[in-house]
This record gives sequence, C-alpha cells and structure tokens, in this order.
Amino acid sequence: MAWRSSGTSNESLVANLARNGLITDNRVKEAMMKVDRAHYAPSSAYEDSPQPIGHRATISAPHMHASACETLLPHLTPGARVLDVGSGSGYLTAVLANLVGPSGTVIGIDHIQPLVDMAAHNMAKSEEGRKMLDSGQVKFVKGDGRKGWPEAAPYDAIHVGAAAAEHHQALADQLKAPGRMFVPVEEGHMQHIYVVDKKEDGSVEKKKLYGVQYVPLTDAPPE
Repeated sequence: MAWRSSGTSNESLVANLARNGLITDNRVKEAMMKVDRAHYAPSSAYEDSPQPIGHRATISAPHMHASACETLLPHLTPGARVLDVGSGSGYLTAVLANLVGPSGTVIGIDHIQPLVDMAAHNMAKSEEGRKMLDSGQVKFVKGDGRKGWPEAAPYDAIHVGAAAAEHHQALADQLKAPGRMFVPVEEGHMQHIYVVDKKEDGSVEKKKLYGVQYVPLTDAPPE
C-alpha cells in the first residue's frame, strides 16, 4: 500500500497514509500533519519513498516514520525524553517533538556535522520549529549514535534511523525502565526492525518485526 500513499501536499500525503492503513493513530496523524516534509526533503517531498539528502544519507519513506512513531507511541507521552539516532534531515525529530509536547525533550544525534547543521536549518524553516529549538525542546548534536547520548539519558524512547551492525548495549543501557527502542539491525544480508523493550525490573526483551533496507549505522567519514 505504500506506493499508493504519495500525495501532492503534506496534507494529502498524510491523509493517504491514513486511508491506506499505514497510519492508524490520530496522535501520529496530527503530529505528521504539523511537520511539512518539504522543509526536510530536498526533492519529491510528498512521495512515500526514501529520498537522498546528501552525505550518503537518506530521509526514510513516510510510512516508515509512521511505523516508528506508532511502535514507540506508548512511550511518547507528554514530557517524555527521546533520542533520535541518525537524525539526518531532522524530520522525524520534529514529529517526535510534536508527540511529546513542549514539556518533552528530543535529542537528534548524527555523526556528520553538515547533517546536524542541516537538521537545525530545516527545523528553523517553520515558526513552530524555531520555537522548539529556542526552548531546548529539540537539540541536535554531533556524536557516534551507536554510543547514544548519555548526557541526556535515560530516555523513554529511542529511535534509530540507520541499520545497526549489532544490538548496541549502550543504547539499551540508556533506556528508562520501562522504555522502548525502535532499531533496524543487520542480520547477514538482511535487515530487520526490532522493538527492544526494557521492563520495569530492568530486563530487556527483543522482538523482530519485519524486513527493511536502511543505510548502515557506521563510522563518520574522514573529514
């Protein structure tokens, strides 16, 4: 159904995703309506497909962003703290910020400084985005996302936007108990989305969802 969900505007894109069952929760629909994808995708902003943003990175397809938000939604409550690993264009960081509200915090981390700068620039294109940056509700930082961002841990939810070569313990360690992570993991020649739940007692449960194709979570390129 994803290929039928493209639109000619942000509103029609999100409406088509909902009509095709790729968005099922009104909170996610409203949050995606508030963030104009054209501010974050350099071309074909309203197609339901991944788009290159430079530096061998992409902005994921809208249906994947919707899936990530709906999977993490029980932990995206008002005031929640979220880490967005491989934040890239900053689009999903902005959607997550709308879900956790002004009392919440979302940290977007990327290992390429031009992408960190791009994300902040993209978010500043809207008045609401500028407010999120100015208030500290959203912060973009440069760092190795495989190690998380311990300065702001623990997190209610962690989203990983690139395929990890393994289950990185540092990320699970930075989850609250309870907390949830959405992460693509490489397995041989395949990649699968995993939901990693940290329970109240601190135990961790991993559940495989479905196959995907993401760019890899790697070392930063040499400068």
